[in-house]
Amino acid sequence: MHSHASASHLMVAATPIVPFKWQAAVEDQKENGHLVVDEGQDMEQHAPRAMTIAGSDSGGGAGIQADLKTFTALGVYGTCAITALTAQNTRGVASIHAVPAKFVELQIATVLDDIGADAAKTGMLANREIVQAVARAIERYGIKKLVVDPVLVSKHGVPLLADDAIEILVGELFPRALIVTPNALEASRLVGFEVRDRESQLRAAREIARLGPRYILVKGGHLANAESATDIFYDGQKVEELTSPRLDVIHTHGTGCVLSAAIAANLALGCSPREAVVQARNFVTNALEHGMAIGSGIGPVNPMWRLKEVT
Repeated sequence: MHSHASASHLMVAATPIVPFKWQAAVEDQKENGHLVVDEGQDMEQHAPRAMTIAGSDSGGGAGIQADLKTFTALGVYGTCAITALTAQNTRGVASIHAVPAKFVELQIATVLDDIGADAAKTGMLANREIVQAVARAIERYGIKKLVVDPVLVSKHGVPLLADDAIEILVGELFPRALIVTPNALEASRLVGFEVRDRESQLRAAREIARLGPRYILVKGGHLANAESATDIFYDGQKVEELTSPRLDVIHTHGTGCVLSAAIAANLALGCSPREAVVQARNFVTNALEHGMAIGSGIGPVNPMWRLKEVT
C-alpha cells in the first residue's frame, strides 16, 4: 500500500452543487467554464443520469457507495446494479458474495427500461458470467458513454475479478468502452509486461487501445516517483500527459472508484471525454485532500468534500 496518491495540478474552484437540482448545477458549471457540453446533447429533456455497475462496499468508502456519492456531488442522478456484496472495513475485505449474473442483468435492464442512463461505469465485476451479462446489457441498451474501471484487486490485495474473467473483460467489454481507467498494476496484468515508468505507461496505453476502447487513461499513482504522478491519456493518436504533484495522504480508499464515477458523471453532464477526465482528476484531488480518518485502517477519500466548502 502506497501512502501517496495521484492528484491534478489543474485545480478547479469549488462550486456548491445542491444534490438533484441538476439544471442549476449544469448552468453554474457552464458559467464558470468548468463544463464543455457536446452540442448534440439536449440537457433540457431530463436530469443527467449515470449508472454504476459495481460491487457494494459495506464500509462505504468504495464501490457503489462511493460512486453514488460522487454522482450526487456532481449534480447527476445516480442508479446502480450491484454485482457483488463485500464484507469489508478500513482494514480489509473479509468476504465476497457474487450476485447471480442473471440478477445483475435484470437490475440493469429494469433501471434502463424505465430511467435510462446518459453514461455508465463498471467497477468490480467478480466473475466471467457477470462480465458477460454486463456486456450483453450494454450492447442491448446501446450505452455509448461507458467508463470501464478494470478492478482486479482491492487496495489490500484481495482479488476482485476471477482470473478466467480477465479475457472476457478484455474481449467483450473493452470494445464497448468509451474510456478505460487502469492503474499501473491493472495495466500490467492487461498487457503482460510491468508498467513501472513513463515509457511503459505509454506502451501500455497503445497496447490497450488495440483492445477496442476509444480512450485510455493509464493512471500513474502507483508508480514509484517521489515528486509527481503522471496519468497518460491516449485517444488512439495523441498522447497527453496529465502530471500533478503527489499528495502525502494516508486515506486513499476508493480513489479509483471516485475517479471513474466522476468521469461518468461528467460525461452524463455533456463533457467531452478529455474534459470529463480532466475535471474528474480535479474532483479527486479535492476528495483526497479531504480524506476521512474513519476506522483504524486506510480511510476513504471524501467525494462529498463540497459540503465542507459551503458549511
